[in-house]
Amino acid sequence: MEYWDIYDKNKQLTGRTMLRNDWCLKDDEYHLSVLGVIRRTDGRYLITKRKMNKQWAPGWWEVSGGGVMAGETSRQAVLREVREETGLDVSACESRLALTYHRENPGKGDNYFVDVYLFHMDFEEKDVRIQEAEATDFRIADAKEIKALADEGIFLHYDSIRQVFY
Repeated sequence: MEYWDIYDKNKQLTGRTMLRNDWCLKDDEYHLSVLGVIRRTDGRYLITKRKMNKQWAPGWWEVSGGGVMAGETSRQAVLREVREETGLDVSACESRLALTYHRENPGKGDNYFVDVYLFHMDFEEKDVRIQEAEATDFRIADAKEIKALADEGIFLHYDSIRQVFY
């Protein structure tokens, strides 16, 4: 079983955990997720297409990410998620925490913070090995192409992370 740490409204650990996707959080309690945006030196980004059997946003495009496991830092989690979902090791890349945002869903038990990391890495399409349980395809897209997908309503988290695509 996978557990997530529970954070307070100031993004501080509470010392408590929850079962992954249990959605038992009280108001002012949060879990932490991460997104890893990979930018090549040609200004293009790696994006993946979610499988059609996903309960949430099937067939949408996105960047790699997921939940931070209990005891893990957000950086450890983003490195793990990117590697699992794309086969790329971004641990030695130039990188930074680009932004953090949060969502509150009062009464629904699903409040969360998201740490968004930006990685600069040169890679070729042959280097990408998508996790077939999570994704059906990938693309190397520029910011304009990503915005077009968002305008179609099929790019996950775009409104929250659009400033990372430059």
